[in-house]
Amino acid sequence: MSFIELAPLPSAVPCARLHAIHVLRDWQLRDLSDDAALIVSELVTNAVTASAILPDRPPVSLRLISDGQSLRIEVQDRSPADPRPDAESSDDAEHGRGLGVVAALSTRCGSDRTARNRKTVWAELNANPL
Repeated sequence: MSFIELAPLPSAVPCARLHAIHVLRDWQLRDLSDDAALIVSELVTNAVTASAILPDRPPVSLRLISDGQSLRIEVQDRSPADPRPDAESSDDAEHGRGLGVVAALSTRCGSDRTARNRKTVWAELNANPL
């Protein structure tokens, strides 16, 4: 498992993406790097956006979990707002398609709330898709 916590700043996105690429290289999962990097970018962007407007600007976290055959990407924030995949806008919109991209690239994806009311948005990838 790999875990990193980041301030809710725009620079968190490239830091999280680079961290994921390096971890996957170490884990011998390079074939997942491109899709994982894009998923990490989308999920961290959403978490940073949600956290940046909160009064105390709490950090966001990225957790990568692998058993060698699959990868789970989890991004956690403290925003009370749930992800809204239905809020996607028109095709010419610059924003609003991130969760659709995540769903298209991942094997499974979703979101959960913890007991402390933290939101975790996650995606899973298979190392050897059938």
